[in-house]
Amino acid sequence: MDFGLELAYRGLRALLQLLTHPFYYVGILFIVLQYRRQIAFERKLFATKLHSLLSETWRTVLWGWAGGLAASVLMAGIGASVQPEAVVLLWLVSLLLIFARMRFLCWAYAVGVIGLVQAVMRAFPALYDGEAAASWAWVTGPLLSLNMPSMLALVAVLHLAEALFVRFQGTRFGTPMFYESKRGKIVGGYQLQGYWPMTLFLLVPMTGGTALPWTPLLGGDLWQHGWTIVGFPVMIGFTEMTMSRLPQEKAKLSSSLLLLYAAALLLFAAVAAWWPPFIAVASVLCILMHEAMIAYSRWDEARRSPLYVHGSRGLKILGILPGSPADELGLAVGEIVHKVNGIPVRTKQELHQAMQQNSAFCKLEILNLAGESKFLKRGIFSGEHHQLGIVLAPDQEALHYAEVRQRPIWAYFSRKPVGLRSNRSGSKSV
Repeated sequence: MDFGLELAYRGLRALLQLLTHPFYYVGILFIVLQYRRQIAFERKLFATKLHSLLSETWRTVLWGWAGGLAASVLMAGIGASVQPEAVVLLWLVSLLLIFARMRFLCWAYAVGVIGLVQAVMRAFPALYDGEAAASWAWVTGPLLSLNMPSMLALVAVLHLAEALFVRFQGTRFGTPMFYESKRGKIVGGYQLQGYWPMTLFLLVPMTGGTALPWTPLLGGDLWQHGWTIVGFPVMIGFTEMTMSRLPQEKAKLSSSLLLLYAAALLLFAAVAAWWPPFIAVASVLCILMHEAMIAYSRWDEARRSPLYVHGSRGLKILGILPGSPADELGLAVGEIVHKVNGIPVRTKQELHQAMQQNSAFCKLEILNLAGESKFLKRGIFSGEHHQLGIVLAPDQEALHYAEVRQRPIWAYFSRKPVGLRSNRSGSKSV
């Protein structure tokens, strides 16, 4: 059979396999719950929503397909493969881990844990070889058959895709928030949180069939006896918080860290393929390096001063409503509203009073990110946002603020915005 026709036939079978995989729809459900919770926070804090549940969900799913296909092509050259039984095992481990921390949904943790367990079992064969262990064969079989260098390479490629998503889409998933600073004051910030249900189509060596027209980097002679394609879903995502950087700056920093992580892990996968005893070390580093990225991000935030606070020069812009007059005028996050209709503004009350000076027209003096003045003007029409679509940084009279710490998995199923606190003395989470 011609290679192109065979590829199309096996690819169609893998597509049907993917579309009938229950974990793919679990991933989409998680995306919906994430956006629903995000919109609930936006309505509570700003009395409006900045994102659309339907459009953002569809956009995320489509990007997951695009990223998955690109990652699949890259993995075909590397030769990393995984059996369907191992996919189920990885998903089960990930779902168990997220009950401890939501960020453990990342496969870096599942692969690291499985690599460590596999290393221990190979060091102590009595754990899986014997009559007492026969009842656990459905777990130990796929676990021991898992090719860990391939899995480490898979995690590296997934984080490469994640780095690109964060670099070019990270700010789109940013949500302005109100937080309590380390000094106990309410300040503005951003939660950058994005998850993508990636669709992977991996080549798997098999007995019987034609050889590949190229030689993958991993696997050697395994690919000379035949191949097939396995389709399965993978969840990738990131969660970041910043009070001291612009969303695009934070996304760029996170993307750079992810690129370094992916490159290091791909190197470790190559070393583990050449020297199997290194698998245990690589599995530990797979987890520790991921935690190190998070620790560095927190350290970087702790040493910097809050950015989204009002000052003597005017009111800091925290966000812009999509499609609003402020969006049309080109206002940007981090800029300062200095004057409105020629009147300096330092508080929200002064802003509202200045806008009432001319109910049909508004002139703005804005200090851009470089501190330079720019002058804008626009007519005001009935039904438009009372602040032209400008979301201002909070003052100490803000009614609510969000907790910095991540909430457990059950918070995503709650109808209420769990993790939102009332700005009153002795208040509890809403």
